Amino acid sequence: MSARKLRNIGPKSAAWLRQVGLRTHEDLAAAGPVEAYMRVRRAGFKPGLNLLYAIEGALEDCHWQEVPEARRAELVAAAEAAIAELPPPRGKPAAAPVTTIHHGAGPGEADGRDDDE
Repeated sequence: MSARKLRNIGPKSAAWLRQVGLRTHEDLAAAGPVEAYMRVRRAGFKPGLNLLYAIEGALEDCHWQEVPEARRAELVAAAEAAIAELPPPRGKPAAAPVTTIHHGAGPGEADGRDDDE
């Protein structure tokens, strides 16, 4: 976060947040913890719930472990509801069936060697 170092936000989390357009404390406050977390998820990163708690702690200026359990439960419920609204991930198309071809001599076939060997 460029304007000032935010509590709980390490280099990796700060990089994720910058990449989704959340560069300052004000940006983070405007988005709120759940929206900030969801922007990181929608960008394709795989944040854990600790990021959600860390953002809340950063906004409240407390250590993420000091976020009250009731507030954590609210944040998780809101994040789960937002995740449920995401479109399903696009999977890769199913591959064609795999077949095995054995090369070599079978009954009545040449053994594949030259006669001079």
